[in-house]
Amino acid sequence: MGQSSSTTNYSINRFLTPATISSESSDLADEINIGPLRDHTEDIPDDCLAYIFQLLRAGDRKSSSLVCKRWLRVDAQSRRRLSLIAQSEIISYVPTIFTRFDSVAKLSLRCGRKSVSLNDDALLMISIRCENLTRLKLRGCRELTELGMANFAKNCKNLTKFSCGSCNFGVEGINWILKYCTDLEELTIKRLRSVNNGNELIIVPGAAASSIKSICLKELVNGQCFEPLVVECKKLKTLKVIRCLGDWDSVLVKIGNGNGILSDVHLERLQVSDIGLGAIAKCVNIDSLHIVRNPDCSNLGLVSVAENCRKLRKLHIDGWNINRIGDEGLIAVAKRCPELQELVLICVQVTHLSMAAIAVNCQRLERLALCGIGAIGDAEIACIAAKCVELKKLCIKGCAISDTAIEALAWGCPNLVKVKVKKCRGVSSEVVNWLSRRKGSLVVSFDAAESEGLDGSGSDVGGQESGVEFPVMGDQVVVGDGPSVSVGRLALLRAKLGYFASRNLVPCAFNKSSNHGDSSSSNL
Repeated sequence: MGQSSSTTNYSINRFLTPATISSESSDLADEINIGPLRDHTEDIPDDCLAYIFQLLRAGDRKSSSLVCKRWLRVDAQSRRRLSLIAQSEIISYVPTIFTRFDSVAKLSLRCGRKSVSLNDDALLMISIRCENLTRLKLRGCRELTELGMANFAKNCKNLTKFSCGSCNFGVEGINWILKYCTDLEELTIKRLRSVNNGNELIIVPGAAASSIKSICLKELVNGQCFEPLVVECKKLKTLKVIRCLGDWDSVLVKIGNGNGILSDVHLERLQVSDIGLGAIAKCVNIDSLHIVRNPDCSNLGLVSVAENCRKLRKLHIDGWNINRIGDEGLIAVAKRCPELQELVLICVQVTHLSMAAIAVNCQRLERLALCGIGAIGDAEIACIAAKCVELKKLCIKGCAISDTAIEALAWGCPNLVKVKVKKCRGVSSEVVNWLSRRKGSLVVSFDAAESEGLDGSGSDVGGQESGVEFPVMGDQVVVGDGPSVSVGRLALLRAKLGYFASRNLVPCAFNKSSNHGDSSSSNL
């Protein structure tokens, strides 16, 4: 034992004791030519180094590019996306920036409301240096004019995606893009100030009409000036019209008479009626339809869509508590749209009749959201749990369910991976915890009941314009290894504030009206 101990101490001390170099060892080291230190990253080809840079986050990539001149050069040459704060102060730096980043294909120029944006001269310099530009996004660039857009379009003819919002140029600027950018596929126009009732110009389809596949119009006073373009785009697959004034029935009628490949339609807060929905129904290849807060749409229009659009996979309806869409329309969808995979219902007048029809007939239903529907109770959820065997994601918000409904989910829906329950007064945290333990791989999100109305506004089931949007299913779904129950931070904050208010520490009450403002949401 003693020898073993001494050997161990010797081994440790041998590394702790400073090394002594004899004169003979020193002479030997002098004879060996070690040479200068070598950078082994020089052996990495530029293409491999560029690929490594693409895997880094934005901040890390910026820091890495400053390591040496070679890395700076490779980073600049391999950058395909660039986002700039497009204030007027940047004009003098434009030549330097785009001389360095000469391979940019996707460019975003944004300017705040209180700042002066870059002008036509700066955009011209950018267009000359960005020969490979295919995508451009303009936000708040109020100093750009029709002349600047014309010069840009002449130099960047390979543009495939153009998006502009809160700019001051009008119809003429868009016409230049449509004339010269013959490969344009996606067009997004939001809040263009010069597109108004006083402007008699209309959009000329131009050469781009033969290639455009997606059009999004949002918050335009005179959006009907885009009618010729929308009608002439024979390859149009996606049409989104959101909060644009004017009568849109006539536009939709012309689209329905000539477009055979339209597949995705989003209509939100428009003056559109069952006539428009009937016209859309003639596009038999539609597989995604959003009807959001359109007060003139009723069961009649939805029945027409169901009878003709048998390939429908996604249906989002926000009835806005107007009670014009209900059982009749949804029963027609259940009977004639067997391919339905995603259904979102907000403030729609439905009962157990339509819910039972959907549960029985839509056997491929994977994602379901029910928000602000007082008629949805335990029996309806139990029916869904028993019949919807393919259901993967379920959101219930502001419905009259109790613990019984949550218990039913534990014995049904074998493929369920995520459940969100919010603002349901009859549901307790105990049964939610029990459900999480019962199905260990199920992710459960639960928010206690709050003093808000059951109107479905502010829904957390997702969110683009309608406040409801499901994420893509498939490999992106993350299932926890154990039970998970999350309580929203907002609910906790309100609980704390309510506690202090009950002790008279604050003189005011915290009430939130659910009938005002746009919906804020997060993915289910």
